[in-house]
This record gives sequence, structure tokens and C-alpha cells, in this order.
Amino acid sequence: MTQTTLPPTKKTAPVSAPKGTVSDRSRSERRLGWMLAGPAFFVMLAVTAYPILQAVYESLFSYRLTDPDNRAFTGLNNYWVILTDSLWWQSIWVTVLITVVTVTVELVLGFGLAMVMAKALRSIRPVVRAAILIPYAVITVVSAFAWQFAFDINTGFVNSWFTWLPGVSADTDWFGDWGTSILVICLAEIWKTTPFISLLLLAGLAQVPEVLQEAAQVDGATWWQRLWRVTIPNMKAAIMVALLFRTLDAFRVFDSIFIMTNGANGTESVSFLAYRQTIARLEIGLGSAVSVLLFITVVLIAMAFIKGFKVDLSSARGE
Repeated sequence: MTQTTLPPTKKTAPVSAPKGTVSDRSRSERRLGWMLAGPAFFVMLAVTAYPILQAVYESLFSYRLTDPDNRAFTGLNNYWVILTDSLWWQSIWVTVLITVVTVTVELVLGFGLAMVMAKALRSIRPVVRAAILIPYAVITVVSAFAWQFAFDINTGFVNSWFTWLPGVSADTDWFGDWGTSILVICLAEIWKTTPFISLLLLAGLAQVPEVLQEAAQVDGATWWQRLWRVTIPNMKAAIMVALLFRTLDAFRVFDSIFIMTNGANGTESVSFLAYRQTIARLEIGLGSAVSVLLFITVVLIAMAFIKGFKVDLSSARGE
């Protein structure tokens, strides 16, 4: 009886989908996402589209409410007046400074608080999380008033409690100088919104696989090495979302400045400049132009964050 030998079969590599194509699972998830978020998205668009378009339209006119009959079309003249005025660039500088300082400090503190909440004992974990998140539950105006009263030269307790610090005395006026005013504003913003970043980073920490931490520990990695090589790279998407949301919010800072200094001593932000032009001076044309420029700046910041982080959200979902 003869034995027939079959020729060896060649192993074919698995056929992968062409680059750029979308799988059925991704397509169904996107469809479900639009079904769930679509109604809220269109309602938000309808609510915000009209004010944005109205501001763009009004910015093209020389229009003041105290003299409505002299309304005249000026094209882009309002934008030219703003961009060539030193007050605009001073407001940009103050806004960028507050944004960079507060977001940087909040990211570091928020990451530390997120790790505390994640590693806290199960029995006290709810208490720890509630205590950390209390400042974020306080209304921004209430928080600004509280910090103003604390640092006020007449009603505050900071001068009497911290006279042992260099440069602090009983008659120190924290809101009488540009530097100290910005310091108090930044402290108020950091205290109020650090819990927000810690909450977002806590969600990112929950997505880091514990098996990776254990594997790195077995390989002899130190805590610092595990933090930089395992934890942070695996929560890049959460860090990007936290930084993006907080940067956009910080760049529109208004409440703390309005309550504490009312724009005095050169502490005027871009949002406060738009308020002062539109509400205080009733310059609808110039105020609308400032608002449009603020909107464009916020959009550019969002685009820079998304492009700079280069986060693949589809891979973060495990596709």
C-alpha cells in the first residue's frame, strides 16, 4: 500500500483591513454614539449658534447703545482697532499667565489627589473622595468672595495669621498690586478647580491595567519608573481631556477677577475686556469683536491640544 504525500501548504498571513477603513464594530459604535449624544448636540448647537452668529454680525458695525441711530457698517475695522491696542495684548498676557500657572499646578496636585483617592482604603475611600471634591461643588462667585474676604486688608485673616511669612504684615494690601492680585486670583482658581482635574485623572487611573503594574514591579521597576513608563502613558487620553477642558475654562476666567479686583491694577482678562466693552461702555460692536476673537482663540487652543497629544481614542476603547 503506497502512502500519498501531500505537498506542504503555505501559511497565508491573515488579511487585514485596508488602512483607513472602518470596521463594522466601529461603525455601529459611532452610530450608537450619535443616537445617544445627537439630540443634546443639536440642542446645544441651536442654543449657541445664534449668539455666535449675532456676535459676528454685530462686530462688523460701529454700534453703541447710547447712540443707536449712528450705527454704521465698518467691516473689519473693529478687529483692527482691538488688535492694534495695547490693552488687548495686556489682557491676553494676563489671561495666558493665569491659564498656564493654574492649569500646571492643578495638573500636578490633581494627579496626586487622584492617586490618593485610588489608593485609599476601601472603608474610608468615599469619605476621602467627598472631602476632596467639596471645593468643586462651591459656586465660583461664592468661592471668589470667600478668597476676597480672606485676603482683604480690613476683613481678612491672612495678614494676621501669616505675619511670620516674609513680606506679610498687618497692613499688606494683597489687591493693591498687580503681582499679589494675580497670586490671589490663581490661588482661588486652583483651590476651586483642582478637584475637577483629579476626578478626570481618577477615571484615567482606573483604565490602567493592573497586570502591567505587577509585571513592571516583577521586572524590578521602581515606583517612579512605573509612574513614567506605565501609568502616565496608559492614561494619556484622560490627561489630554483634563488639560483641554481645564485650559478652555481657565482661558475664559471672569468671575474671580470681577469679584476680587474688578479689572484694576492691570488684572483684566479677555473675558473681562469683552464684558467691559459690551456691558459697561455699551460698545456693542467692539465688545462683539472681542468676543469673536476670544471664541477663535479658544477653538485654536482646542485644535492645538488635539493635534499635539495625538491620542488615538479608538485604541483607547480597545478596538
